[in-house]
Amino acid sequence: MSESEHAGAVVSACAALGAAGLGDMVWGHPSVRDGGGRGVWMKASGYGFEEIDADRVVLVSWAGEVLEGGGRRHIEYPIHTRICLARPDVGAVVHTHAPALAAFASLDAPLHPLSHDAVPFTHPQLPRFTAVTGSLIASEELGDAVAAALGSANGILLPSHGAVTVGPDVATAVMHAVLLERACRTELDALAAGGARVWTGEEETAFKREQVWNAAQLQAGYDYLVRTAGRAAPAAEAGSR
Repeated sequence: MSESEHAGAVVSACAALGAAGLGDMVWGHPSVRDGGGRGVWMKASGYGFEEIDADRVVLVSWAGEVLEGGGRRHIEYPIHTRICLARPDVGAVVHTHAPALAAFASLDAPLHPLSHDAVPFTHPQLPRFTAVTGSLIASEELGDAVAAALGSANGILLPSHGAVTVGPDVATAVMHAVLLERACRTELDALAAGGARVWTGEEETAFKREQVWNAAQLQAGYDYLVRTAGRAAPAAEAGSR
C-alpha cells in the first residue's frame, strides 16, 4: 500500500470503531502495519475516532519516533509495535476501552460462545493480561509482555483497562474488537440473569469460525460500519445548525 492508502485504512478503521460505539473520547487507537517495514500507521493522539482524517494519521517507527504525519503519537504505541514485531501474521491492531471489556475482565470468568460474537475468542479461551499492571502499556517491556500473553490468539483482555484485538488486515482487527465487546456484553447480561446454561460446544465453535466469521463475513460487517459512519456525519452536521 502507498502512504495515502495506509492513512486511508486507519481513517476507515477509526470511522468503523466510532460507528460501533467503541469510542472513549480521545483514547483508544487502531494501527496498520507499514508495508515498507518502517513501523505502524496510527491515529494521532488527542482526537476521537470520529475526528480522524488523513491529516491526523501518523507513521510511528518501531522505536516510537513519528516518521510521517504532523500529529503526536499515542503513549501506548508499544501495544501496536511490539505485537507486530512478535506476530508477522498480524497486519493491524486495535486497542479499545469499551466499558463491557473492563467489566467482564474484572470477573475473572471464562467467556462462553453464547452467541456468534464470541466464536473467535473461545475454544481455546482468549487470554487475559495479568502480568504486572492495569496501567498504560507505555514501554517496550510492557508491550512485549502483552504480545507474549496474546500469543496466537485473536484478542486479549486487559483487566482494569480494556482489550486488544488483531488480524491479518484492518477489517479483521476492527471486527474482532467489535465482536469481543458484544460477546462480553452478552456474557455480562447472562451472568446478571443468573448465569448461562447453554452455549456452543468446541466442535461447533470451530465450524462456526469458518461459516459465520470467514474473511468475507468479517469484511461485510466492516464495510457496513464504514458506510454507517459515512451516513452519520451529514446528519450530525445538520443537527448542529
